[in-house]
Amino acid sequence: MTDLDSPPVRSGPASGGVGDSPVRPDGTPKVQGRFAFSSDLEAEGMLWGRTLRSPHPHARVVDIDVGPALAMAGVSCVVTADDVPGSATYGLISADQPVFARDVVRFVGEPVAAVAADHPDTARRALEAISVTYELLTPLVDASSAAAAEPIHPEGNVIRRITVQHGDPGARGDVVVEGTYEVGMQDQAFLGPESGLAVPDGDGGVDLWVATQWLHEDRDQVAACLALPPEQVRLHLGGVGGAFGGREDVSMQVHACLLALAADRPVKMSYLRDESFLGHVHRHPARLRYRHHATWRGDLVKVEAEVVLDGGAYASSSAAVIANSARFACGPYRVPNAVVDAMAVRTNNPPCGAMRGFGAVQVCFGHESQMDHLAARLSIDPVELRLRNALRSGDALPTGQVITGAAPVAECIRAAVAHPLPPPSGTGLLERPGGTGRTDDPARTRRGVGVAVGFKNLLYSEGFDDTSEARVRLDGGVATVACAVAEVGQGFVTIAAQIARTTLGCDAVVVEPADTAAIGSAGSSSASRQTWMSGGAVLRACRLVADQVRSALARRLGVPPESLVATEDGRIESADGSTAVGGMPLGMRVAEAAEAEAYEASAVHRHRPTAPLDDRGQGDADVSYAFAAHRAVVDVDPDLGLVRVVQIATGQDVGRALNPTQVLGQIEGGIAQGVGLAVMEEIVLDGGLVRNPSFTDYLIPTVADAPEVLATLIEEPEPGAPFGAKGVGEPPTISSTAAVVAAIRSATGVDVTRVPVRPWDLV
Repeated sequence: MTDLDSPPVRSGPASGGVGDSPVRPDGTPKVQGRFAFSSDLEAEGMLWGRTLRSPHPHARVVDIDVGPALAMAGVSCVVTADDVPGSATYGLISADQPVFARDVVRFVGEPVAAVAADHPDTARRALEAISVTYELLTPLVDASSAAAAEPIHPEGNVIRRITVQHGDPGARGDVVVEGTYEVGMQDQAFLGPESGLAVPDGDGGVDLWVATQWLHEDRDQVAACLALPPEQVRLHLGGVGGAFGGREDVSMQVHACLLALAADRPVKMSYLRDESFLGHVHRHPARLRYRHHATWRGDLVKVEAEVVLDGGAYASSSAAVIANSARFACGPYRVPNAVVDAMAVRTNNPPCGAMRGFGAVQVCFGHESQMDHLAARLSIDPVELRLRNALRSGDALPTGQVITGAAPVAECIRAAVAHPLPPPSGTGLLERPGGTGRTDDPARTRRGVGVAVGFKNLLYSEGFDDTSEARVRLDGGVATVACAVAEVGQGFVTIAAQIARTTLGCDAVVVEPADTAAIGSAGSSSASRQTWMSGGAVLRACRLVADQVRSALARRLGVPPESLVATEDGRIESADGSTAVGGMPLGMRVAEAAEAEAYEASAVHRHRPTAPLDDRGQGDADVSYAFAAHRAVVDVDPDLGLVRVVQIATGQDVGRALNPTQVLGQIEGGIAQGVGLAVMEEIVLDGGLVRNPSFTDYLIPTVADAPEVLATLIEEPEPGAPFGAKGVGEPPTISSTAAVVAAIRSATGVDVTRVPVRPWDLV
């Protein structure tokens, strides 16, 4: 068996502590093509698994005949709903999605059966040999009508509905602006398709190496479907080729394990790109209606919002996504009165769930479009209007929650607009809308500038018991960190090592491969939570180790333990400030004081309690918030409706930058996804069918499309966060889309109300 265990990740020199920017240990092998992704896994005697999927968005399953497939040479087994020994359904929040469809299919791509064969081509031909008889049903594809439509699922069409009522619902302003907006379905578009390798252990259990975002949650769902105790299902993190929320739900995990146990041989599954578009959740399409009230001076009086998210056929994390949309529908502004009605519904479209920004992206497009309309109505500069209403620490949100941490909204806005504007575009091929097509007339190209501001919660909310566990061992000057974090590109392997170097004063750090057998859950790599939660767990464990070293050193010196302290920068010093104790000079690093002894500690980190929203949408639902402002500059060809995003400048609230280079990398990557949603990325649906399931037709920004990015990091340490750091991965995506659209409006004068902006929207 080869390539199953990722090598331990060893850090660089001790200088790469908190606040430095050491090189990512997985960066070089990824650039050189040496990194082992989950799709590279293999094992001796391995079979290939494939999934048969429904071609219809809604149909009754009349009959499935797998006999012709089983009769084929090279086919080891075929599994259907009848072969699932445990729970027939799974789900991240609600177990409402079948492992395999039994009586009805509810979206194009729903799994119906799976096969294991000795070659990928054999598996493909086996799928073609399976005969499925369907009775077609009328699909429900319009989210706006879903609540009143005939239920397509036993749990109904409404996944969750939230009403937020704040202040006086009858309040009115001197000026009222209204708008209706639409957001298309965006794909996470990670480059590594869903893949994994399931290996039976010979005792009825199974090991699964897989690209995922939450090992322990996957394990629990897989174990329930297999009717196995969790300890017999061991998950190991395979190399992850991007995630962005799309790997938070189970995809091929149960299918691969079922096949491996049925065949009693290792089974590898790796989706092709068109299957990947059907095999994971997407960003929810949204329809938004807003009414903003303000005084003539520009003070917001009331915000009214209606939000409908299309959750597709199954719930996934829609209940949490719509809660975010409801809580952040009014934007990062002081809003004394608010009425928000937010609903996520089921349709026969592909399932939707987590994606970077998680419900805040959609409403940000709405509330920021409204702020621009309000600024125009009041003849106030859009930046000044936002500064006038910007949230501050101590303000109350429409949920009634008071912001107790840092809220540098105004600082983010000022930082974004303080960056220099780009010079006029030249005539180079990549400097014009349309690029190498030379389609535009430079004399008619119009430039526009737009600003947008967004915010979102950090960590899990509404009473969720959010925890992470870590274990740290210090032995021979080397710190070994164990934590089941799914490294999906966010850079936790670097941050964990930096925390250990700083706290223990050691030169070498090993971050062990993540799995479910060695340690408890680290939670999901989502919600911008791992630096805070798992970083907090590593920090706690390191401090426990440092305290053990301090006590041992005190015993060796024959002094009371309280006469020594372990400092935050990884040193042992005297409590009274003296330079020596018991004849030994102090100020040594913890790793030096440990000498040849080994010390180990485990810790679980929790954030402060939160509470569910009540029936009026009130409650302290969140731990903390992160804010960002973006200024976009675009060039538009008004004749063909082509857009080039020239520059995006940002000011982002980061708490404290533990690794400034990684922070900038997250900002640039998040902005690229925001630009994609603004001008090109959309899954095109036609009666529930996905019309563009490939990177030929689903377009994402390339290097040629990426704008210049200028960033200012606003560092106001957050109370309760490790070293004051906030997660930084999601804010770059939230308001960059809205800023690009604002710039397009500025350039063209067209009231764009939909993203992505299509050429025919502008001409």
